[in-house]
Amino acid sequence: MISLQVPPNRIARAFAARPTGGLLSCYVTAGFPAPDATVPVLAALAAAGTDILEIGVPFSDPVADGPVIQAANGQALAQGMSLTRLFAQLAEVRRAVPDTPLLLMGYLNPVLQFGFEAFCAAAADVGIDGLILPDLPPAEVEARYAPILRAHGLRMVYLITPRTPPARIQYLDGLTDDAFLYVVSGAGTTGYHADAATLAAQAAFMATLPALNLRNPCLLGFGIRDAATFRAACALADGAIIGSALVQALADAPPADAPAVAAGFVRQVRSNDR
Repeated sequence: MISLQVPPNRIARAFAARPTGGLLSCYVTAGFPAPDATVPVLAALAAAGTDILEIGVPFSDPVADGPVIQAANGQALAQGMSLTRLFAQLAEVRRAVPDTPLLLMGYLNPVLQFGFEAFCAAAADVGIDGLILPDLPPAEVEARYAPILRAHGLRMVYLITPRTPPARIQYLDGLTDDAFLYVVSGAGTTGYHADAATLAAQAAFMATLPALNLRNPCLLGFGIRDAATFRAACALADGAIIGSALVQALADAPPADAPAVAAGFVRQVRSNDR
């Protein structure tokens, strides 16, 4: 049954309270580096100054992700991570982090296997604010799934790139319900290191967006890895998303140290912007 209870829009609140240096969204793979790491890692990230938490749903074929996140997905699945287990953990996350927006990032196959409406109901029940499903066509959301998402108070976040035509960007902005657009900073998968030409193209593309009169803010992702690249991204957008660099930091440390490593990573990224 579709719930009619509409939760608070924590995403809009996060942008309204955006730090001067820019909003920081961090991605981690659920159940990585250990099955019980999800709750303490996310709580540590929030306490250290992360404005939005993006939680990766482990999947066997994460095509938009680079080798770091692919490996984290494989390890989480091998250690028994599942959607049922994740939703149980997320209930704890929301109790530990009552105000920070929580987004689930994943791929359509596991969602459909779970059942789209059942997935949305479970996500809403544990306090999820929005979804990022890169392989779900926006037109299909509009045609089939928008009523379910709205009924459960879940917002879709859509990806745009420097190759996305202006009319398409405006279309996706129109589909976005008071959330944000995820700007993929260049070609390739997550975790790449941009060269000078790519950085110049990024800046040129971002300079075109104000003329489109978008309703929603933009966060820049892919290739953001430290304080310098975070500052550079925030000079172009409303904030930035960090994923692979954080996941790699977690992979390089003992699992027991994961919360401290996550917090230290965020403090280093935000060292010069607060």
